Amino acid sequence: QVQLVESGGGLVQAEGSLRLSCAASGRTFSYYAMGWFRQAPGKEREFVAAINWNGGSTYYADSVKGRFTISRDNAKNTLYLQMNSLKPEDTAVYYCAATPNSGNLYLTYDYDYWGQGTQVTVSS
Repeated sequence: QVQLVESGGGLVQAEGSLRLSCAASGRTFSYYAMGWFRQAPGKEREFVAAINWNGGSTYYADSVKGRFTISRDNAKNTLYLQMNSLKPEDTAVYYCAATPNSGNLYLTYDYDYWGQGTQVTVSS
């Protein structure tokens, strides 16, 4: 089992940047593939980005490709999401998630463990 805690959210102007972190504790962090999801008010939780256990493979939603970068530091048990050129439509609660599986990483039910979320608000 793994526990996840997100941080780094906040209020930023459009075209600004934020870096989210997700600190993991419990079972060995490198055992898990990791993902970032987001949920805006009134909308379903949606996939943002994912990364395999060693960082060798990354995956992005089309809406964030070229603007967001997912990375991980297994020595620090931490997952990151660097968000650049932020847009008001990026406003949401951002969640990190973990899965011991190596298959499909795009769907919420592919993941077993979730953090509590961190709010990102982008003003126009």
